[in-house]
Amino acid sequence: MNRLAGKVAIVTGSSKGIGAAIAERLAADGAKVVVNYTRDATFADAVVARIAASGGEAIAVRADVAKDGEPRALVEATLEAFGKLDVLVNNAGIYDIDSLDTLTAESIDRHFSVNVRGLLLMTQAAARVLPAGGVVVNISSGVAKSPNPMAHAYCATKGAVDVLTRTLGMELGARRIRVVGIAPGFTETEGNRHLPRDLIQPFIAKTPLGRAGQPNDIAAAVSFAASDDAGWVTGSTIDVAGGLVF
Repeated sequence: MNRLAGKVAIVTGSSKGIGAAIAERLAADGAKVVVNYTRDATFADAVVARIAASGGEAIAVRADVAKDGEPRALVEATLEAFGKLDVLVNNAGIYDIDSLDTLTAESIDRHFSVNVRGLLLMTQAAARVLPAGGVVVNISSGVAKSPNPMAHAYCATKGAVDVLTRTLGMELGARRIRVVGIAPGFTETEGNRHLPRDLIQPFIAKTPLGRAGQPNDIAAAVSFAASDDAGWVTGSTIDVAGGLVF
């Protein structure tokens, strides 16, 4: 399928997990992809190599989306490499377990810095060059609507992401730029494999389709949101959770 042929996409935080799957799926669907990472280039380079081996085109670019100036530098690197930008996927995010007793000011700031500030700064930088027909996809979470007290700060940031999907969709709609949220349920990634099974199993048991999500499940939904097939969708967040309500 080449429904994204001729498109150029940035996927933030795409060296591993859901982000890597998104980058590879968009490339498989015809897009040229910028694989963004923050620290170690090793995994990002591996994603680029897998895309190239499958006949796609991608580059890896380091940028911390939460730091002033770096989102703009990421966009400029994209323009230098590919000449334009059509799709931004705001995937970069962090997740820590907390409780009212254990959360700290530092943890709250870290969550909002990456998950909210980074999304806004990245969208601001991308919106300066996105054409009519451009798309911003925000990776949210089911906990935005059914939060869990094991992760107060994280849940709060994803609630903010859903609000921003709506407000950004309203502002950018006049330019025919769509903004779509994708809200995964429990999804197995490198980032949560360390969690004890007795913590994970209840989420799987509550999922009507009877399994944990996989990164490719989320990537498929992102590809849809970025394509013309979703041309009448903006300002909305789509649950991609196997029916799970946290």
